[in-house]
Amino acid sequence: MITRHQYRGCLKQDADGERLTDALLEMREDVKKFIDGKRLLAVYLYRYKRMCFLYYEALEEGIGPNDFSGALMPLLEMWPEEEGKTPWAYMYHIFHHSIPGEPEGWEKERTGEKTKIGRIAFLYPEKLFSYACWHKAIVDEGKHAGDKYQCIALHENILFSYYEEPRTNVNLCGEQGAESEALKGWMAADPESHFNRGKAGGDNFLVIEPILLMDRRISDVKG
Repeated sequence: MITRHQYRGCLKQDADGERLTDALLEMREDVKKFIDGKRLLAVYLYRYKRMCFLYYEALEEGIGPNDFSGALMPLLEMWPEEEGKTPWAYMYHIFHHSIPGEPEGWEKERTGEKTKIGRIAFLYPEKLFSYACWHKAIVDEGKHAGDKYQCIALHENILFSYYEEPRTNVNLCGEQGAESEALKGWMAADPESHFNRGKAGGDNFLVIEPILLMDRRISDVKG
């Protein structure tokens, strides 16, 4: 069984240059052990300014980001949480077009030529719950089609979206061409009013830089 996870981190002020590159190279080796051991399927890490966004697919229950990112953790600020502080803040998964099954079927369309894209968006605080409720409604209905690998997660007022291009469009109900009433509701709710486009460079979502891409096909560090 495959589970998908998203986390947010914050790099310390002095966590750049050679220190970051060395930490990412060491992290790559740790991730490779998990992938070779068939415990992880993919780990993709993205950066915007000091913010880091981690997406990974696990093949085993109970695997957290601390298990394979030990080399990077000293470079991360600590987040306050209910049980103390953590270098990785959990992001709440709120949107997807598909549910992973067995690895062979899940990776069927995932070729080496696909681009793994990470994006972020900044919601106006007063629009946060509207965004989350409409996207939950779209998922619950299951008719809206989009990229098989796309998922969106939320932490504070920041969204992190992962997807792959070229896209493999599917929907949860499995009905090609199904019309989504929930999507019509979301469009009527004025989607543009939810996003602080100034913070995202003029767009709803801002594509951000990958600094570590690891799966069974690629092994890339860009510190």
